[in-house]
Amino acid sequence: MIEIEAEFTFETGTPIDIVLQFEAAHIPEQLLQRHETMITPDQPLIRVAAEDGIGERVLLEASGRITVRHRAAAQVHRIGPDLTTITALPPHDLPGETLGYLFDSRYCPADRFQSFVSAEFDGTEGGARVLAIRDWIAANIEYALGSSHAGTDAAETVIERRGVCRDFAHVLVTMARASAIPARYVSCYAPGVEPQDFHAVAEVFLADPATPGGGAWYLVDATGMADPAETVKIGVGRDAADVSFLTSFGPSDLIDKTVQVRRI
Repeated sequence: MIEIEAEFTFETGTPIDIVLQFEAAHIPEQLLQRHETMITPDQPLIRVAAEDGIGERVLLEASGRITVRHRAAAQVHRIGPDLTTITALPPHDLPGETLGYLFDSRYCPADRFQSFVSAEFDGTEGGARVLAIRDWIAANIEYALGSSHAGTDAAETVIERRGVCRDFAHVLVTMARASAIPARYVSCYAPGVEPQDFHAVAEVFLADPATPGGGAWYLVDATGMADPAETVKIGVGRDAADVSFLTSFGPSDLIDKTVQVRRI
């Protein structure tokens, strides 16, 4: 069982629209035993389904200081296979809903990396290619807090050779897409992440050995901190812009944020 406690406070000077995505998602691979969210002061809000039906976005008009608290306990039912044995599906055999995860997005300029991945990872394919990318990131990019900013994309991370979990996930997603493997960004909670915070990993779409001709999504953490069998998803998207825990349509200040995730 994974227990989650998250709290953050933000402030706005004038009424503005806010989109939040911070709750552990209700999906078959993770059963929520407990789930509680409190927003103070009490706010009228609207809930809408998030990308690919994983998690929900919370929409509200905020004014002044707002505190959000989330508590959950999740039983994760996810098996992480050995990706070295998993093959890729050619683009013409991919389900239509995965094709969008082959394209460039705001933080993942995959087209610019096609020549690089062809040369650097020559001789690998499918899951073996994904693991080779993961190992390259671990060997070549330093995990350094405060080393990137809201505008940092995968290309800048590779140039600077440093970043945080968000940047590691963007690089893996970018290089997987450049290898014709659908990849998406996953916002999540996981024990073992240091320092504890909203975490980011990648998810790649490869063949499903249990379903001839079928495919499945597989979690991969380029930082090496999160175990897929203990990772609780919040949401997925093309990159971090799709699953930010707080998106404001006007000036706002984040006052405080704490996240605690532990095994129980």
